[in-house]
Amino acid sequence: MDIREDITEIQKAIRAGQFANEAAVSRGIVMRILQALNWPIFDTNIVCPEYPLETLKVDYALCHPPSKPTVIIEVKNIGNLEGGDSKLFEYAFRAGVPMAILTDGQEWHFYLPAGKGSILERRFYKLDILERDLDEIVNRFVRYLAYEKICKGEALKSARTEHDSASILREVRTNMPIAWRKLIEEQDSILIDLISEKVADLCGYKPEPDLVSSFLFEQLKTSTPPSSEILPVHSGAVRPPVKTGRMGYTLHGKTIYCRNAADVLVNVLDKLSKRDSNFITRLASRKHGRKRRYIARTREELYPGRPDLAEYSKQLSNGWWVGTNYSKSSIRQIIQLACEVADLRFGYDLTVNLGN
Repeated sequence: MDIREDITEIQKAIRAGQFANEAAVSRGIVMRILQALNWPIFDTNIVCPEYPLETLKVDYALCHPPSKPTVIIEVKNIGNLEGGDSKLFEYAFRAGVPMAILTDGQEWHFYLPAGKGSILERRFYKLDILERDLDEIVNRFVRYLAYEKICKGEALKSARTEHDSASILREVRTNMPIAWRKLIEEQDSILIDLISEKVADLCGYKPEPDLVSSFLFEQLKTSTPPSSEILPVHSGAVRPPVKTGRMGYTLHGKTIYCRNAADVLVNVLDKLSKRDSNFITRLASRKHGRKRRYIARTREELYPGRPDLAEYSKQLSNGWWVGTNYSKSSIRQIIQLACEVADLRFGYDLTVNLGN
């Protein structure tokens, strides 16, 4: 099988929530990609699992020559990379390896441990296999991790060149306005919170998430090209809702009316959980917000570091908790993700009306 086919199948499996733990990520994603990159995965002198470093163990050591680590890989659950880089660097320094990788299967962070600066500054590339173009994904994996290129020293040379190149600076500068536009398009909850808190600091009153959301959309219209140029249909970007009438949702032709957008979210997740007992755990395994979780087993886990927001949550009939401190556009995105996990066609099998 061609590596492009492997990547495509892995993408589909991630979106379906098939990787519930580190072991699943390790075997179903990491090992599969290494095999596609021609690593002899059954030779444990070359692809060494649970490689011992004094009292520590790294998930994988890729060795060349045999038994001498050239790359180490630390594997985490999907969406659980935060803080993993410090442990990875402890491994890297103990092993004296030139390259280190931290991954949850979806995101791949490539580091040069011997580089200068902070841990983040020693990361020479970040790859999200659900966000990047397929050609770019394949190109990066081959360039940095193909067995032949590692053995010839070409991978490390490419990594060092890219880390030190001025092209990185140009790339970052080019993508800054794009990143800002995407934050506005995606209505990131942290951005909404930051604006809300600053407004409260200035005038004493905290705006509702939907008011901030409307403000951000206005900024998008006044500071960027027309939406037809920046929001292609396939991008998944959220547009301001245009539906009118009573709030609610329709699932396979049956309409349920709700009091508000948050109730629509809770009702949809509860309904999908009752239809499929494994739905909620698959949804929980998917990547959530940067510091938040859309669903969690306890309400405290929904808003880490923000106990004041714990009241903005509701409990499903199966005991799981759902955060409700979201704008309508964010709620629409969460429901779209839920449809993807439940293998439903959003806008066809399930439609929502969140009001104007």
